[in-house]
Amino acid sequence: MFDAQETVKKCVAWIRDFFENNGKDCVAVVGISGGKDSSTVAALCAEALGKERVVGVLMPNGEQADIDMAYLLVRHLHIKHYVVNIKPAVDAVLNSIGALPEISAQTKTNLPARIRMATLYAVSQSLNGRVANTCNLSEDYVGYATRYGDAAGDFSPLCDMTVAEVKEVGRALGLPDALIEKTPIDGLCGKTDEENLGFTYAVLDRYIRTGEIDCPETKAKIDELRRRNLFKLEPMPGFRLG
Repeated sequence: MFDAQETVKKCVAWIRDFFENNGKDCVAVVGISGGKDSSTVAALCAEALGKERVVGVLMPNGEQADIDMAYLLVRHLHIKHYVVNIKPAVDAVLNSIGALPEISAQTKTNLPARIRMATLYAVSQSLNGRVANTCNLSEDYVGYATRYGDAAGDFSPLCDMTVAEVKEVGRALGLPDALIEKTPIDGLCGKTDEENLGFTYAVLDRYIRTGEIDCPETKAKIDELRRRNLFKLEPMPGFRLG
């Protein structure tokens, strides 16, 4: 049984301990999308450090249809925030590599996530901060994150929580239902997470926690995604002398 209140207490203590050992005077810098993950991470950091030590960064790529959810979150938590539109940077990189024989669709999808992470580190370094990773266990399990994009960060509060558990923690923290139940989208290709994955988070979460799954084809797909993307969670391979 998952105890959301107890998890909040333990995670808040863990965040405090992280900052005690890795930056006593630092702020937590969180990329705010308006979804449950970034909302929950920001709320946990505010609970752990105080709202004055949490900075939200909103990073639309041109026009963002659901940016009102990101504003709802920063208003709800009363945290300082900055808005950095990444479209000029994305366009500049794409234009600069235009001499390539082809710019793949995957490149165009992942580039904004990597520029967002570069932006978070630029803000963090200037404000004496530590960048929060906002990925959850369900996403990490099947590699549904951009390497050196949203998969990066200095500390990861949600890495051992499934989507369902993140929602429970969000509720325990008093986040608005609009943020907790917002349909997860990657904000990059126009599809929902579940459309991209080909299965629901409910099915994935059950499989992760119990090993149970009803559809053999879905099990095979999840297992293959896990196998193919496990490298994203492992340290970079390095040649060693001797």
